[in-house]
Amino acid sequence: MEFFDLLIQLLTNTKETLEVMMQDYKTWTYLILFIIIFAETGFVVTPFLPGDSMLFAVGALVAGEGTGLNIWFMLVILIFAAIAGNTLNYRLGRYFGIQVFKEKNKILKLKYYHQAHEYFEKHGTKAIVFSRFLPILRTIAPFVAGAANMSFGKFTYYNVIGGVAWITSLLFAGYLLGKIPFVERNFEILVVIIAVGTFLPVVYAALKSLFKTKDKIDDGDSLI
Repeated sequence: MEFFDLLIQLLTNTKETLEVMMQDYKTWTYLILFIIIFAETGFVVTPFLPGDSMLFAVGALVAGEGTGLNIWFMLVILIFAAIAGNTLNYRLGRYFGIQVFKEKNKILKLKYYHQAHEYFEKHGTKAIVFSRFLPILRTIAPFVAGAANMSFGKFTYYNVIGGVAWITSLLFAGYLLGKIPFVERNFEILVVIIAVGTFLPVVYAALKSLFKTKDKIDDGDSLI
């Protein structure tokens, strides 16, 4: 199974793909999952990679017999991947951030950089921790934190808290709940629920922002 084919299969058929991967690659599974989590959190252009539902499925499968994988070693490996990935993303944001914000750029305006800097000074700690549980946002947040020149010490502290909380909660949720007969019978449905449930806050925030922008435009039009 080619690596990119594996990613596509993980997105569309999580449990069975993981089962095949654990059987075929055995202990190399640790490295493959490390790369996926590291890439999803480490590069602002890879928010499409599997995250929450995959972690739940990994925990459930490791809880079963025959994988030969250790839940504690998996926990350490994936926590390290999540923390290291966010750190790289922060560094990339710090290095490239201000350079991609330009006065004449209609998308990445310089004022957005200053707004981001102010936001992370006031609310950055919450953003780094809670964004871990929100697809897309967990990929963007560390980059913006770096671009906004958030203190590396402060970022690292909450990066570690968020990384440990994210990996531990989802991995052990799968590990503990995956043994329940009801969960085993309805596993794919639960994976879909997790995936949809984690995306809903992102969709809600996007729609709220869209309507707020529209209202401002309408108000502006009415004043003319």
